[in-house]
Amino acid sequence: MATKKSAPTIRLRRLAGQLRRLRDGTELRREDVEEKTGINSTTLYRIETARTRPQYRTLAALLKLYGVPSDEQERLMALYKQSANQGWIQPWHEDLREEYTAYINFEAEAQGVRNYSGLFVPGLLQTEDYARAVIRGILHEASDERVEDRVRTRMERQAVLAKAKPLKLWVIIDEAALRREVGGTDIMRAQCEALVKAAMAPHVTIQVIPFSSGVHPGMPGQFLILEFEDPMDADLIYLDSQAGEIFLESDADIKHFRTDFDQLVAVAKSPKDSLSLIAEIATG
Repeated sequence: MATKKSAPTIRLRRLAGQLRRLRDGTELRREDVEEKTGINSTTLYRIETARTRPQYRTLAALLKLYGVPSDEQERLMALYKQSANQGWIQPWHEDLREEYTAYINFEAEAQGVRNYSGLFVPGLLQTEDYARAVIRGILHEASDERVEDRVRTRMERQAVLAKAKPLKLWVIIDEAALRREVGGTDIMRAQCEALVKAAMAPHVTIQVIPFSSGVHPGMPGQFLILEFEDPMDADLIYLDSQAGEIFLESDADIKHFRTDFDQLVAVAKSPKDSLSLIAEIATG
């Protein structure tokens, strides 16, 4: 059986970005680095895009080639040692897709998440019964064991909202997601009540886009913007669709989705009015 690849951590992504910037600063192409060090250019590409963690001797060779001062080398070596830490991912989650595992690691280290969802209540705010109904409906051929493992994973993720320095969560939900009876009336009522309760926390903001808003920028699909405390860690965009899960991190993509989110904030009901609508749906 093939060994499951480790998901990237934010520290590995940070190290990759700094190595890329150091090489750019020397005006060396990857092919030049290969000629001078013997490090394969494809391997270097994977290191610089956080697809693989470099070996210690490889990192040392790169830092020497780039002429990095000794104090900066020490800092990068310390970052390298931390880059293998995989957060809370447990060994029983071995069937999780690589991209989803990566997302969980990034989410655990993020300072904030902005999430637009048009079809479902966002995972960080789902009740256990709602999550079970969603997962069972999507993974209709999955065994009960696999479904329960996914439910447990989703519930574990929610710990980011209860830690000492909780994640700042701002979600915008289309009214359609609240009107769709996932799991039945009782489950939806409990889910809406849970949303109202969650919004009482100072680090959670919930807005709803009502049907009356008509067409809006979020209709092509859900997306998340992950924000990090360290200014060296650029935002990440995470997309999950039928075609698969992808991360976007170019300046253009980040600007595009931030603009879309701002427009969604503008067309959605205010947080206060959104909670009134959610409470109305719960009792309706």
